[in-house]
Amino acid sequence: MDTGIRSTTAGLRERPHADVLIIGGGINGVATFRDLALQGIDVALVEKSDFLSGASAASSHMIHGGIRYLENGELRLVHEAVTERNDLLTTAAHYVRPLRTTVPIFSTFSGLLSAPLRMVLHRKTASTERGALLIKVGLIIYDSFSRGGGKVPRHTFHGRRRSLRALPDLNPDVKYTATYWDASLRDPERLGLDLVRDGIAVGGSRARAANYVSAAGVQDGKVVLRDEETGEEFPFAASVVLNAAGPWTDLANRALGDATHYMGGTKGSHIVLDHPELMQATGGRELFFEHSDGRIVLIYPLNGRVLVGTSDLEHDMSKPAVCTEEEVDYFLDLIGHVFPTIPVDRSQIVHRYSGVRPLPGHGDMAAGFVSRDYRIEEAILPGSDRVPVLSLVGGKWTTFRAVAARLSDELMTRIGRERVRSTKGLPIGGAVGFPRTDADRDEWVHQHLADFGLERGTRLLHRYGTHALAVATSIRQDDEDAPLASLPRFSSGEFRHIARTESIVHLDDILLRRTNIGFRGEATHEVVEEVADAIADVMGWDAAARRSEIDRALAAVHAADPVAV
Repeated sequence: MDTGIRSTTAGLRERPHADVLIIGGGINGVATFRDLALQGIDVALVEKSDFLSGASAASSHMIHGGIRYLENGELRLVHEAVTERNDLLTTAAHYVRPLRTTVPIFSTFSGLLSAPLRMVLHRKTASTERGALLIKVGLIIYDSFSRGGGKVPRHTFHGRRRSLRALPDLNPDVKYTATYWDASLRDPERLGLDLVRDGIAVGGSRARAANYVSAAGVQDGKVVLRDEETGEEFPFAASVVLNAAGPWTDLANRALGDATHYMGGTKGSHIVLDHPELMQATGGRELFFEHSDGRIVLIYPLNGRVLVGTSDLEHDMSKPAVCTEEEVDYFLDLIGHVFPTIPVDRSQIVHRYSGVRPLPGHGDMAAGFVSRDYRIEEAILPGSDRVPVLSLVGGKWTTFRAVAARLSDELMTRIGRERVRSTKGLPIGGAVGFPRTDADRDEWVHQHLADFGLERGTRLLHRYGTHALAVATSIRQDDEDAPLASLPRFSSGEFRHIARTESIVHLDDILLRRTNIGFRGEATHEVVEEVADAIADVMGWDAAARRSEIDRALAAVHAADPVAV
C-alpha cells in the first residue's frame, strides 16, 4: 500500500485524470475500486474522511443473508446475500467466520396473518409477535438458498426444556429456540482496507486511493477535488464518475451541482458491554430476536465484549449520528427481555456508536420495511457534455462483492471495456493462504513466526491474516519495538508499521479503524498517549501536533458518551 496519504494525494494532483473516479471510500466504493483495478482500469478513489469511517464502520459486524428480509418479499436479495456469505467464508476467512445464531421464541402461531400482510403492504401493521411456525417456514426457505453451498449447517429447532439446558439464563417463558448459522465479521474496517490494498497492489500507478480528499465541485466538466487536510483544491478529469458516498450520496451529488433526492437512510446504533456474565450467558452465539415493539435486535459476543443493537430511526443527514440515552435505555431493556436475571447497567458500557444506513427514500413506509436492495441511478456531470455520473442507492455489507461487480460492469460499459477477471472466489488480502483450522494456524505460526512465540504470533495472524508476515518483518527491523505498558497485547513497532503502510492521517484512524482498541473500550488516556508517542516521529508530529492528535482521538472515541472527555 502507499506509504502515506499525502503522497497519494500528490499523485492525484500530478496526474489529474483517470478512466473512473470513485467518490466514497465505504465498503462498496473500495470493493469497486479493487474490482476495476483487477480489470486493468485506470481508477482513482477519494474519501472525504478515513476509509471505512462512515456507514461501513457502524455495522453489526455480521455477514448475513438477511433472513428478516424474507418478510419484505426480497427473495432475490436474500438469495444473493446467502451466496455471498458462503463465498466470504472462504475468500475472507481471516475476518469472516461461521456464527451460530439462536432465536428465542415465545409463541407458536402468532404472526401467521400479519407477516404476509406486511410483505404485501410494505408497511408496519399492528405489532404481532412472530411465532414458531412462521419462523420455521422462514428458516426452511433460508436454508434452501444455501443448498449446494455447503458452508454452514442447516437450522435446528428445540423446545423449552432443551433450549434452557443449552442457555440456562434464557427467559424461562421461552417456548422454543431456533438455531441457524450466518457469519461474523470481526474487523470490518480491516477487511475494507484489504480491498484497497489489493487494488493498489494489482493496479500500481493506475489504481490510486486517497482518504481525506473530497469532491467539492465541478469546473469545466471536471470534478474539483479538495484536500481536507490542507484545503487545496484542484480539478480532476474522469471518463465516468461513480458516486458511492452511501447515505451522503445526495450531498455529494449536490456538491457536483445535481440536487438529487435518492436517499432516505435510517440511523442504527449499538452499545458494547464489558460484561463477563452476559458473555457467558450467550453461550458463544448470537441471540437474534424480536423485541416487544416488533423490532429485530441482537445480542452478540464479539472481540471479548458483548455487542447489543440495533435501532432503526429516521435521521437528518445534516446532523451527526450519535447513540442517544433513549437508545441505550432501549438496549438495556431488550437484554432484560431475553436474560431477565442478569443485571446490566450503563457502567458496563465501554463503547457506543451509531451510523446511517444507505437506504433509498421511502416516504411513509416504516423504516424496518425499507428495501435493503440496491439500484444504480445515472445522470450527466453538470458542465460536461458526456461524463456519466452513476449513483449507487442502497447496498449492504454482505453483498459488497456482487454490488461491486455490477457497478464495475456498468462503469466499463461507459468506457468501452470488458471484464477480464471475475472476483467471485478470489481471496481478499490476508485471506490468501490463510490456515483454516486451529491446528493449521498453530503450524503456520510455528513455521513463520516462531521467534514471536505462539501467543503473540497467533495474535498477529488473527489481526492481519497472512499479511502478518509483513507486519512481523517490520517489527523485527524495529530496534525500539516494545509492548505498550498500558496495553501489552500491542507493541510500539506494530503501530509504527501501521502508520507507515496503512494511509494513517490521524491518531483516531488507528484507534477506531486499524485496530479494535476503541471498540473494546481500551482507548484510555494512557493508551492514546502511548500510541501517539509510538508513531509521532513516523507521522512527523511535533509536540503541538501530538497534543492536538491526542485530543482529537479522545473526542472521536468518546463522541457518543453522555459526559464529554
